[in-house]
Amino acid sequence: MWDVDNNVWLLGDDDQVLVIDAAHDADAIAAAVGERRLLGIVCTHAHDDHVNAAPLLAARAGAPVHLHPDDSVLWKLTHPAAAPDRALANGQIIRIGGSAVHVLHTPGHAPGAVCLYVPELGVLFSGDTLFQGGPGATGRSYSDFPTIISSICRTLLTLPAETVVHTGHGDDTSIGAEAPQLEDWIRRGH
Repeated sequence: MWDVDNNVWLLGDDDQVLVIDAAHDADAIAAAVGERRLLGIVCTHAHDDHVNAAPLLAARAGAPVHLHPDDSVLWKLTHPAAAPDRALANGQIIRIGGSAVHVLHTPGHAPGAVCLYVPELGVLFSGDTLFQGGPGATGRSYSDFPTIISSICRTLLTLPAETVVHTGHGDDTSIGAEAPQLEDWIRRGH
């Protein structure tokens, strides 16, 4: 175990919100949600630092937890007595505050990793699939470098270059800023 800073994203409007990656502190996340209705907790993947506050936050708010089923094995490592409420699927659309959130299955960092693309806002929530400076780590169990590179090439680099990428850790980037680095990442490997 180690301490790690995570980005927790809230997407919605003044009335309703989705939480993307309920990490570490259910009280702090609930305070940020405030009086808005929490429609769901969407997990970009099930590594413990992205889901450790999800069941508690869900129970408090009466909101479902969404996870791609390919990450069930990772979820059970952190929450053996709880299960996600809803399965995410590639191509699924979640509606929130007038926006359509497109679920993109991007395995590699984890088998059930997903990114969430909101074309109306020009943003992508990448979890740990894509960061400023490269793909997410693939040295953990159930991860694979060629798979994450394929996911990034096939799915993420097809998005508009101006798409802002909100990452699971660290600073934002954009598709256009990262795309030219692809060959360097492949040579570097991970």
